[in-house]
Amino acid sequence: MELPRDLPLFERSAVRVVVLDVADRMLLFHTRDPEHPDLGVWWELPGGGLDPGETYREAAVRELREETGIVVAPDEIGAPTWRRRASFRHRQRRHLQDEVVVPVRLPGPGPEVDGTNRLDYEVEDYFGFRWWPLAEVLADRPRCYPGRLPELLPAFLAGEEIDEPFELWS
Repeated sequence: MELPRDLPLFERSAVRVVVLDVADRMLLFHTRDPEHPDLGVWWELPGGGLDPGETYREAAVRELREETGIVVAPDEIGAPTWRRRASFRHRQRRHLQDEVVVPVRLPGPGPEVDGTNRLDYEVEDYFGFRWWPLAEVLADRPRCYPGRLPELLPAFLAGEEIDEPFELWS
């Protein structure tokens, strides 16, 4: 697929985390990009880019702590059974990402989100969060990033290997 030549290209590897609590609720951020109001709003998995030399587990632990205040150990991060390549507009760049999606199961109820350690743009972009009951995500199919999250979630949670085709999200 041809990428739009609308913004400078930024390539990276990234991790997204499906955080589930003991009540089978999944954490999603309500998100927007103030520089691209045409994108509207959507629900997004926590996560982000891998720093140089960082493993996907280390990045998942760091991103969860920064974005949510949730602290987990690297061995609590599940296997990267969902692999995808995606592109989207964010701020003044076109991201092209090789992503893995990993599960984390919390031992108790989902806590309130603590955004104290968020980056400046995350403070602006994330304007809410919700612990969504899995049944509601599957029934309501909210607009999400990754775009096929509601569709692929059952296979992912069953431990199936998913190699998702390229997604041009925006």
